[in-house]
Amino acid sequence: LAQSLLALFASSLAISLVFAIIPLCHNVVVLAVVMAVAGLAMGCIDTISNMQLVKIYQKDSAIFLQALHFFVGFGALLSPLIADPFLSDTNCILSNGTANASSNLPHIRKSLLPHHPGNLSRYDLPMKGMVVTRVSYAFWIMALINLPVPIAVFFLLYKERMVPCFNGSSHPLLSADELALETRPGDKDELSTSAQRPHTAAAGHEDLFSCCQSKNFQGASFTYFAVHITGALVLFMTDGIVGEYSGFVYSYAVEEPLAVVHKVAGYLPSLFWGFITLGRLISIPVSYRMKPATMVFINVVGVLITFLLLLIFSSSVVFLFVGTASLGLFLSSTFPSMLAYTEDILQYKGCATTVLVTGAGIGEMVLQLLVGSIIHDRGSYSFLVCGMIFGCLAFTFYALLVFFHRMYPKPSPELDEASPEKAAEPEDTGQYQR
Repeated sequence: LAQSLLALFASSLAISLVFAIIPLCHNVVVLAVVMAVAGLAMGCIDTISNMQLVKIYQKDSAIFLQALHFFVGFGALLSPLIADPFLSDTNCILSNGTANASSNLPHIRKSLLPHHPGNLSRYDLPMKGMVVTRVSYAFWIMALINLPVPIAVFFLLYKERMVPCFNGSSHPLLSADELALETRPGDKDELSTSAQRPHTAAAGHEDLFSCCQSKNFQGASFTYFAVHITGALVLFMTDGIVGEYSGFVYSYAVEEPLAVVHKVAGYLPSLFWGFITLGRLISIPVSYRMKPATMVFINVVGVLITFLLLLIFSSSVVFLFVGTASLGLFLSSTFPSMLAYTEDILQYKGCATTVLVTGAGIGEMVLQLLVGSIIHDRGSYSFLVCGMIFGCLAFTFYALLVFFHRMYPKPSPELDEASPEKAAEPEDTGQYQR
């Protein structure tokens, strides 16, 4: 836990530093390096926060994962609103030809679309002159907004006596037992029994990279690896859909046959992220009553049906907005629900979290590149066809995951008091309290 908190502190502080440095980067290579550092820090935060929630709350982690990812969506929705007042409506460089260039901006944007590359030479943007952009302020505001996060993590490290220089004067916020699990009075025998078990889920706190040790894979069955792989492939597809849809729905809308006005089409990504955020907020109470496996099934089927209707009504602008909202709603809780479901199968060791987060990140990167190249070659309609194919693949991988779950060996009662099967038995008092 100390290693995780230190990594969160370093990563969150790095993000504030990166956002402060970005406006000062006047070389594209330096900017690329700085952005790579930001991506590395965000990947660490994503993985560690998900993994620790699973380890600490175990059976109840689904609720906390939904809350975590609600704030992810809320941040994605809020940050463009912060940047918007500082964006220029015209070209950012003033020169004698700026007025003419500004009037041609809609045509230039149109020429940048893949079907009209030849028109690009007709319009000239001034490349020298006085820079008038104020977008630097947006980055500095985001750096300040993020700064309380590393301060809060450092405060938690200090209160938990995990800072080497200040480990003698503070009082912990929670004792180790309270942090690890929520026990009810009368559970002393159960707690003492769990303390005697050498390789429980809590043992994963000994080392941040304990799940990567080869000894954990010795004697593992085929289904153990299959659950990891199929779970990661589901998120590869669903998070890939999130990335490619938010990235290309604007380009799809402004192309024929829809030909939506540019300003109106600009609302589509915001609508998509807005409903992702709303869906994650709704999923917090829903996950209290519904099993993660059921939620993932509803999400994947909903994505399939939405893409099918988008293909059928591909010439309707109204349904494009309705379908975008529907897609955001169904995709919203897929990641946290899949994480909770997979970790529930694998007894909350936290190792699956790393595999799933990595699979989701790779999918978000790869599918955007793939869809972008396909749209360039085949036209805008292939955008929806690709989404439909990815949705079918996600459903197929989910069906395989359920199949491997059925085959996965059930844990013995003395090694898993928190499993759903054990919790259903009347004689189990249960370690965890909602």
